[in-house]
Amino acid sequence: MFARLTQRASDVLTRAFPDARPDVRWQFPREADRGDVATSVALSMAKGVGKKPQEIAAILAEGLTEMDDVERVEVIGGYVNVWLTPVALLTEISHSREACVPAVKQEKAAPVIVEYSQPNIAKPLGVHHLIGTVLGQAVSNLYEHTGANVIRWNYIGDWGTQFGKLAVAYQKWGTEKPVKDYTLSELLKLYVRFHDEVEKDASLEDQGREAFRKLEQGDKDLRAFWKDVVAVTKSSLSGIYERLHVHFDLDLGESFYEDKMDPVLNEGKKKGVFTEGEGGSLIVDFPPAKNIPPYLVLKGDGATLYSTRDLAQMRYRIDTYHPEKILIFTDVAQKLHFDQLAETCRMLGWEMPSFENVLFGRMRFTDSSMSTRKGNILNLEQVLDEAVKRAGDIIKERGDTIQTDDPADLADMMGVGALVYGILSQNRKMDIVFDWDKMLSFEGNSAPYLQYTHARARSVLRKAEVAGDAEIPATVGQLTDSERLLTRTLLLFPSAVEEAIATHMPHKLATYLYQLCQDFNSFYNVEPILKAEGDTRALRLALTATVAAILKSGTSLLTLRVPERM
Repeated sequence: MFARLTQRASDVLTRAFPDARPDVRWQFPREADRGDVATSVALSMAKGVGKKPQEIAAILAEGLTEMDDVERVEVIGGYVNVWLTPVALLTEISHSREACVPAVKQEKAAPVIVEYSQPNIAKPLGVHHLIGTVLGQAVSNLYEHTGANVIRWNYIGDWGTQFGKLAVAYQKWGTEKPVKDYTLSELLKLYVRFHDEVEKDASLEDQGREAFRKLEQGDKDLRAFWKDVVAVTKSSLSGIYERLHVHFDLDLGESFYEDKMDPVLNEGKKKGVFTEGEGGSLIVDFPPAKNIPPYLVLKGDGATLYSTRDLAQMRYRIDTYHPEKILIFTDVAQKLHFDQLAETCRMLGWEMPSFENVLFGRMRFTDSSMSTRKGNILNLEQVLDEAVKRAGDIIKERGDTIQTDDPADLADMMGVGALVYGILSQNRKMDIVFDWDKMLSFEGNSAPYLQYTHARARSVLRKAEVAGDAEIPATVGQLTDSERLLTRTLLLFPSAVEEAIATHMPHKLATYLYQLCQDFNSFYNVEPILKAEGDTRALRLALTATVAAILKSGTSLLTLRVPERM
């Protein structure tokens, strides 16, 4: 219907102004007196056709009034506000219902590779890791929902000098038990101690670098130690990911590219892209116009770097998967590295897929900055436990006002959901300040509010004994203001999903879901649903069923769960 409306508007304006190329775009006003849809196309055309916006708007309004789907049209200044017939408006709801169902996966299509989380071995996830982890999962879910062939990729930091440092720390202070019996917290303590001891003995840094060099050269004992540490790390992380409803298709870490770096280094030298720097190192010098500092791709002692492995990874992904897109989620501190990486790939003449370093803000803390080296990171597992505990306390405090057969499961749903939604409901480009009270709020724009609204809608449908989608009646009279507003909001679900994907910003979907909850609760509070009769009752149940379906689908895309009762 909106396509027909757009086409009609374009036809009317083109006939009236043959030399014009009208770009008709619709807005969806919140105010009841501004129509169901509105366009300002008359304002954008005025200068080009030499007419006043009001004149253009009047011509467009007259042409739209003749459509069967249009109830009335009003011109205010250069704006054209259009009210659709109830039948036309409600018919469009079918598209929102269809958008709740995932599209069939395009198995043979070029994949979209989404890399996120990127933990380091031997270190527990800190709460700051939550941002990239849930952002990447949500965007992956959105792409998959549209049928894209998605490869979710966890690029684990299981290589590099930091591992040499851990090996030295274990040899000096941690050999009382096999490394496979260590917890991540115990391994972190060893890493922290190494950096504490470096302040007293600077030679430890050289020992760490030498240990990593030996690892790269295949030292048997270091390789065995490394494998045990990786196994301990992956086992610990799997439980956290499960709690967050995060999963990956691949978890190939930096070590996977050990035998794939030399070909890239040789290619770069042969093409003159990698040139010798200080001490025999290899660097990339970028054209002055790029304003990018030199990129170190090999140390003078022959040791590889993060940059070396990222170049090998890019080559591997292109050759193996021939992806349509590669998205890598990192915080803003990584921007320069990926600018250098992308430009180096172009200088090497590689045929690149669409590539984006999807940046997000950093997490700041109300007390002090957290540092892995100092060992005072806020452990994500502990934060999740605290969130669930606080949710459980709320459930106990509210007693019979919260209905559930499984308080522990509901507490997990609310607590983890509040924490995750606290991230996903914010613009990813902004820094996030971690504050316990704000992050774990259960009021206002929060996961528990969305969860409660879904439970309310499902409760209505159970009492009405409605199974599945309630059907919209064939004949509908006039809509009340709250029915019309809720209907218009329901229609926006497909575009909210599309916008979240196009911008890689899940908060746009979160904002939509919050608005839907507000509009449904307003509708629920003023319009009798179960006590209504005939077509009115059928219509309101159909709207309620659509709200429940969209909330379940939309929150699932954001990795949240919603209860049937609450």
